Amino acid sequence: ELKITTAFMIDSTGTETDSIVETTLMAGLADYLPSDREISRQQFNERFVLESITVQPTIADDIKNRAIVATIVALIGIFLYILLRFKKWQFSVGALAALAHDVLIVLGIYSLLHGLLGFSMEIDQPFIAAILTVIGYSINDTVIVFDRVREVIGDNSKRGLIENTNEAINLTLSRTLITSGTTLLVLLVLFLFGGEAIRGFSFAILLGVLVGTYSSIFVATPVMTDLTKKSEGKA
Repeated sequence: ELKITTAFMIDSTGTETDSIVETTLMAGLADYLPSDREISRQQFNERFVLESITVQPTIADDIKNRAIVATIVALIGIFLYILLRFKKWQFSVGALAALAHDVLIVLGIYSLLHGLLGFSMEIDQPFIAAILTVIGYSINDTVIVFDRVREVIGDNSKRGLIENTNEAINLTLSRTLITSGTTLLVLLVLFLFGGEAIRGFSFAILLGVLVGTYSSIFVATPVMTDLTKKSEGKA
């Protein structure tokens, strides 16, 4: 596998930047070029470079801004969905807190372990796909726990919120552990035997499922409970 280290100059433009990238590319491919004669940079570009695309800083900023807008819209959509389903904004805040927790933990582990493990841990498209998968898994697990909390509260309205929440968590605990355990087993096999191409992807999902399993119980539910108690206390 050929690995080429390139200086990424996001805000740089002009022919000087292109020259640096082309020179770095030539140096990385030196062992694979014909050794019978010296090849100039122009000849290298004409014979071996099939396509070259330059992303200007304005385009990069536009992509970044669109990503921020898409993230905000997605969070608002999740907030409204939880609000309409459970009729309380505290549930929505708890779900978003769990999602933020899951994403930050996975990103933090990747940052700490970058370069220490024997596989790629770059923030690339497969990693983004893994993060989106983790978000979907986490919000699904959170909704299941919240459903049981709402059901228990409806059946035992005279009991306190903490007692009802604790019972609901105990009722969903076995289901959560079994589901997450089987999922983690499959992901572990994929990570160990799936090959180098998807090892980083499977590792990110493995972390995300592990983190998302406990965040639904130990992050989303406590946040919802505390906010509900404070709201009821003020009322």
